[in-house]
Amino acid sequence: MASFAQQLGIEHPLIQAPMAGASTPALAAAVSEAGGLGSLGVGYIEPQAILDQAAQVRALTGRPFALNLFVLPDDFEPDMAAVARARARLDALMEREGLEVRTSLPMRWTPRFSEQFAALCETRPAVASFAFDLLTPAQMQEIKRRDIYVIGTATTAAEARAWAERGADAVCVQGVEAGGHRGGFLHAGETPLIGLFALIPLAVRAVAASGREIPVIAAGGIMDGAGMLAAEVLGAAASQLGTAFLACPESSAAEAWKRDLATAEDHRIATIRSFSGRAARGLRNRYVEAMESMADELPAYPVLNALTAPLRRAAAAAGRADLVSEWCGQAAALAHPQPAAELVARLMHEYRLARRALAH
Repeated sequence: MASFAQQLGIEHPLIQAPMAGASTPALAAAVSEAGGLGSLGVGYIEPQAILDQAAQVRALTGRPFALNLFVLPDDFEPDMAAVARARARLDALMEREGLEVRTSLPMRWTPRFSEQFAALCETRPAVASFAFDLLTPAQMQEIKRRDIYVIGTATTAAEARAWAERGADAVCVQGVEAGGHRGGFLHAGETPLIGLFALIPLAVRAVAASGREIPVIAAGGIMDGAGMLAAEVLGAAASQLGTAFLACPESSAAEAWKRDLATAEDHRIATIRSFSGRAARGLRNRYVEAMESMADELPAYPVLNALTAPLRRAAAAAGRADLVSEWCGQAAALAHPQPAAELVARLMHEYRLARRALAH
């Protein structure tokens, strides 16, 4: 059976995580050009922007790349009383922190997934990855008809098996250490917080039980080549790294956010719900602590995510990383600011050194 890299026509068993809101066409293209699989998180943007950004990646590289979407319902009917309470709390916080912007009700809480999916199919990237839910059988058939390689995101062994049974070409298992949103769908977001090195062999066994031999990709807290090899020893076919690429100049993460990575204390990286309404891993900063007392009363994703967007944009413009959703994995302090191509080269050098050390 061909290796994961051979299946995709890439050089290294390395994926740059999609990181919607921080990944850019330049970052994805740089990673792909360096021999990994660059990814572009397009879950927040409208269909035309998906087409435009995919074209930008193609203008920079002819190598395979991935697009990532969040599988969501097309329409939402939130509790407007909860929305009003959240807006009042957010507006008071922004006033207290000296930001001029205030919340507003958007025309739509998030782009319609069916329209985003159609745009993704039109672009025909080499790889499409999905989080938050399974594709329907019809959607899977539609995307396979275009010869697009499908990677599903799982946070438990049961979710990994569900993706395998649905027809995914690979499954990316997201350990609790992973930065950003939890990609699961069978359990409450805060519940299945399984460590990556426990999850990999469990997922490998679950996928095998489905009757299909598909690659399992490891994600969560991997920051160097030795970590990649450790995941491989446990059964992973490749590693997906996100936080390691956040500090790259090609990343669109706010500069203050990038600076905070270097001093991120491991005990202050936690699962947070108060920015978007969905469990996500990042730094416990001033915003998180200010909203903590009402976190359980806030609207669910994507409603809260839309409400906090003006605050996050204004805070980033003002250099206030303490009010931004500083998503990052558990080992964020190990991030090094360097161009993406150099980072890929360093990771693979570390990987080869670790393999040689293990052989002895």
